[in-house]
Amino acid sequence: MTEKKPPWYFLALLILAGEAVFFLPFVLSRVFRPTVLEVFHLDNTQLGYCFSVYGLVALLSYIFGGPLADKYPPRKLIAVALCLTGIGGWVYASFPNYFSLKLLYAYWGFTTIFLFWAPMIKAARIWGGSSSQGKAYGFLDGGRGMVGALLSTLGLFIFSLFIQGEIQNASTADIQAAFRYVILLTSALVILIGILVWFFMKLGYEQEQAVSVQKISLHQIKEVLKLPSVWFLMIIILCAYVSYKVTDIFSLYASDVMSFDQIKAAGVGSMLLYGRPIIGVSIGILADRTQISLCLFISFVITLIGTLLLASGIITAQVPLLFFISVIILAIGVYAARSLYFAVMKKGKIPILLTGTAVGIISLVGFTPDIFMGPLLGWFLDGFPGALGHQYVFGLLSIFSFMGGLASFIFYKKYP
Repeated sequence: MTEKKPPWYFLALLILAGEAVFFLPFVLSRVFRPTVLEVFHLDNTQLGYCFSVYGLVALLSYIFGGPLADKYPPRKLIAVALCLTGIGGWVYASFPNYFSLKLLYAYWGFTTIFLFWAPMIKAARIWGGSSSQGKAYGFLDGGRGMVGALLSTLGLFIFSLFIQGEIQNASTADIQAAFRYVILLTSALVILIGILVWFFMKLGYEQEQAVSVQKISLHQIKEVLKLPSVWFLMIIILCAYVSYKVTDIFSLYASDVMSFDQIKAAGVGSMLLYGRPIIGVSIGILADRTQISLCLFISFVITLIGTLLLASGIITAQVPLLFFISVIILAIGVYAARSLYFAVMKKGKIPILLTGTAVGIISLVGFTPDIFMGPLLGWFLDGFPGALGHQYVFGLLSIFSFMGGLASFIFYKKYP
């Protein structure tokens, strides 16, 4: 019997939702990092602690939210998560003090993970079926990159539109006022996407029943923990996610080391997002035609090459071309790994019925960089100002890239 997959618009809505939900807590600070530090009166370490608070809440949310995704339809959980996250954006636009900002990040840790993360991953696996797992996750991550790039470009346009005069001469109040429009527009879009998901991202009744458990129990968790692939994926995703977290500082690198102004520095972060859809779609198609686990290993090798270049100290403001080449190499490796690490779940013999539970358990370890990478980046960047701090960051990243490559190579040999 021919396998019935959800329609294309199901994946399109999932892509929109998958990036929109993280835009407020993460993408804005990635693209506008120098601006965020100025208008919220933060240093890198303080912003890092905001991410840590998010990560601590997310840690509990992964483990409890995973089984929830195996019981309830992805559509309902994803839609509610988007609307609640968007509402948080109105608080963000008021530029709360440091303590309130940490509380807001705790709130986002709940809305974006407990209600959203495992349902998104499970929905992609459902769409991919038995033969298109590479495409499902490649298109998901690549599409999320395109959405992020478009929203970032729109944000940059809005930001520059409301800046009075030259950015170099703008006061903090002027920059804050312009950035408020960016936040409010983003919040409205996140809520709108949530409404669209609720009404249109539907599965048939029989299909919902086939991928849902009747009740949540400890037996699900015990069954998942017995799978060796789950433990390998914990290490692989941990190392890959450290790499991804470091992309948060590309715009800051452009400002600190390459001497770009705020708009040009934000442009670097936005430009990279346009590479993500190309990499995600390409690696997804390639992985389905070759071996997904082998492609995952190669992505770590490419990441290691890029990190070693950026850690070497040979990149200065006098060689901007080498800076862009190094960043592009690193981006290829990082985005390829992101597109593939959940796509190998089928290879790892993880039952689709327990996908949510498996994602929760894997993420409990795999995404701990949400807790420690923010403060760690802040410690390096504030403790060693300028190029030296960035070199230390990328040197650390090279260690994680090597470990991730080793774990993915063992996974490939065990699950070819």
